[in-house]
Amino acid sequence: MNHTELPKDVLSSFHKGVVIPALPLALDKNRKLDERRQRALMRYYLEAGAGGVAVAVHTTQFEIRLPEFRLYEPILKIAKEEFDRYTEKTKKPIFRVAGVIGNTVSAKNEAKLAVENGFHAVLLSLAALKEASNKEILEHCKAVADIVPVIGFYLQNAVGGGKLNVDFWREFARIPNVIGIKMAPFNRYKTIDVVRGVVESGRADDITLYTGNDDNILVDLLSEYEFMVEGKMVKKRIVGGLLGHWAVWTKSAVKLLNEIQNGKFDTNNREMLIKANQITDSNAAFFDSENNFAGCIVGLHEVLRRQGLLEGLWTLKEGEALSSGQKEEIDRVYKAYPHLNDDSFVSENLERWLS
Repeated sequence: MNHTELPKDVLSSFHKGVVIPALPLALDKNRKLDERRQRALMRYYLEAGAGGVAVAVHTTQFEIRLPEFRLYEPILKIAKEEFDRYTEKTKKPIFRVAGVIGNTVSAKNEAKLAVENGFHAVLLSLAALKEASNKEILEHCKAVADIVPVIGFYLQNAVGGGKLNVDFWREFARIPNVIGIKMAPFNRYKTIDVVRGVVESGRADDITLYTGNDDNILVDLLSEYEFMVEGKMVKKRIVGGLLGHWAVWTKSAVKLLNEIQNGKFDTNNREMLIKANQITDSNAAFFDSENNFAGCIVGLHEVLRRQGLLEGLWTLKEGEALSSGQKEEIDRVYKAYPHLNDDSFVSENLERWLS
C-alpha cells in the first residue's frame, strides 16, 4: 500500500498534527487480555479527541508477540473494530498506526497484518538492528515501506533504542513511502539530527515530524528549526505527538495541542515554560525517570487504574511493579497539577465505555 492510496482527509489530518496516544494493554488478574477494558481504552482516546491511536507499540508491551501470548493480531483486530465503529458514527478522520518490530522477515509479516487490519501506517522500531550499519538498516526500512507507509521511530536507549546519526535520517527520509518520524531519543542533540536529516533530504514538505520525547513535549511542539540547505534557509516544525505520556490525561493533551495550533502560547513564553515544566514533572512520575524508566508502563497503568479504565497494573512480564517511591510521586503530581488531568471527563463516560 502506497501513501497515495490513503484517504485524503486522514493523511491531511496526520500532516496537520494530531494527538496520537500509544495504546496500553489491558489485562485481568490472571494476566489474560481484558477485552472489555481494552475496548474502553480505545473509546476513551477516540472520544477524548485523539486524531489517531498507535497500537502494538512499546506501551502495548513488546511481549504481545511472544508465542506464549500471541496477542499481536488480536489487539489489531480489537482496535480495528473500535476504529470502524467510531468513524462510522462520527465520520471523523482517524489515523491508524500499528507498531512493527524485529528482523526484516518479522517486520514484513507484521506490516502485512497491519494492512490486512485496515491500518494506515506502521511505526517501525529499529531496536533489533542496533548493531547493523546504516546501509543494512535502510534496506530493512525499504523492505517494510514496500508494503505499507512507514513512520520512523527514534527510540531512546533506556528502553532498547540504538544510535542513529544524521546521515541515516537523511537517507531514511528519502524512502518514498516514508511519511513521518516519531522522535523519542529523549536527547536534544539527537532530535536535532532527525530534523536536520529530514530537511537535508529534500523531502521536508513530505515528512511529518511527531514528538515522542515525553520529557519535552510542549517545548518540542512550540519549537521551529531552521537549516541552510543549498543556500536556502529551510524551516521545519514538530506538529503533533505520538506519545506514551498521552495514553493518560488524553483529553487535556488534545486541549493543549489545540491551544498550540491556535497560537495561544505565541506571545506568552512565561506561561508556556511553566506548563512545559509541569508536564515534564508529571512525566517523570509516570515514566519513573528516577529509576531509568523501569516503571514507565506500570506508571501509566496506575493512572488509568485510578481513573477506573484499568482494573490493575498487570503486565505480561511477571514481576513488573511500581518502583519504590513512584506511587508517591504520582500522588504528588496529581495534587500539584490538577488542571492537567482529565478525571472528570473519564468519570462522566466510563460506565458507557465499559458497557
